[in-house]
Amino acid sequence: MASLRALFRSARTARTSPLPVPGPLPSDDEVFLDAPDERLAPVLVAAGRGEYAPAARLLAGTRAAAEWEARDRYVHRLALFARCRAEWLGDWAAAAPDDPDLLLVRAQLAVDQAWPSPARTELLRAVSPLITAAARGDARDPVPWRVALDHARGSDAGHKYFEELWEAAVRRAPHHYGCHVAALRYLGTYWHGSHGECFDFADLAAQDAPADSLVQALPARAAFAYLADGCGPAVPRARLDAAADRAIALSARFPAADPWPAEIRNNLMYLLVRLGRREAARVQLDLIGPCVTSFPWDRLSDDPLGHFTGLRAHLLAGTEPPPETGPPPSPRSAGRPRAEHGGHVPADDH
Repeated sequence: MASLRALFRSARTARTSPLPVPGPLPSDDEVFLDAPDERLAPVLVAAGRGEYAPAARLLAGTRAAAEWEARDRYVHRLALFARCRAEWLGDWAAAAPDDPDLLLVRAQLAVDQAWPSPARTELLRAVSPLITAAARGDARDPVPWRVALDHARGSDAGHKYFEELWEAAVRRAPHHYGCHVAALRYLGTYWHGSHGECFDFADLAAQDAPADSLVQALPARAAFAYLADGCGPAVPRARLDAAADRAIALSARFPAADPWPAEIRNNLMYLLVRLGRREAARVQLDLIGPCVTSFPWDRLSDDPLGHFTGLRAHLLAGTEPPPETGPPPSPRSAGRPRAEHGGHVPADDH
C-alpha cells in the first residue's frame, strides 16, 4: 500500500522529557478496567438513568472544539454502553434523529454489533448509509471516516476503496490516532504475515507526527500485532526495541495514572515484558497506576483484568511471567505468544 506510506514524508525527532513521578502502587482492588475519565463518567451515569442529554452535550462539545481524539474515544465508549443499555439512545433518536453526534454513535454501534456475526460482511453493507449520514454531519470530523475505515476492513473492501477513505480521513486530521490504528489493522489483514510492511507504515507515520501525538505509539501497536501473530518473517529485535523506546518517550510526556495514555502504557508494558526489559516494564506499571485497559490484555485472555494483575504480580515479585508473555525474544528476532484459548491472536482484531 505504497500510497499510504507516501503520505508520511517529513521526519521529526521526538523530544524526551523526564519521567513523571508515580504515586504509590495501587492494590489489586484499586485497579479498574477501562475506567472512564472525569468527562465521560457522569455521562455514563446519566445514560444509565436513561438520560441522553449529557451524552449529546459531551459529543457536541468535542465537535465544536475539534477534539477529535477525545471524540473518537467517547463514541467508542458510548456505543459500547448502548449495547447493554440502549434506552437513552432510542430517546435521543426520537428527539433529534438528524443529530450528527447521534448518527455517529449509531454508526459505531451498528459496526460493533455486526462484527462478531458470521454474516458480518452482509450486515456491514447495511450500515453504510448510517456512516455516510454521520460523515455529512461535520465536514471537519475525521471520526466517521475512522468508522468507515473499520467498516471497510470488516466488509473486505479492496485496496483502492480503502485508500480513498484513508485519504479523506487524513485530509481532516493528518495525525489522528484512531484512523492510523484502523489503517494499521487493515494492512495487517491485507498483508497477513507481512509485518515489515506494517512496521514501515507505523514508523513513517510516527516520524511525521508531532512528538506529543499518540501516533508516536503506532510502532508499538505494530509490535504487538507481530508478537501476537504466528506467521511471517521475523522482525529484527532492534526494530521492536525502537518501537518500545518511541512509546516510552511518549509516555514520559503524560502524568502518572492518567487515563489518556493508559492504553498506550498498557500495551507498552506488555511489549517491554516480551522483550525482557523488566525494569522498564516496571516503570510503566508504576505510571499505569489504577488505569488498566482492555487492550492488549483482552487479546491474550478472556479475563483481561486478571491477566494484567497476574503479570503485575510477576513483575513485582521478580518471577518469570506466564508462557504467553515469555521468554523474551532473541536478539535477532522476536518470538510470538499464543492466545490462552488456543490459536493465535489475530493481528486484525476489531
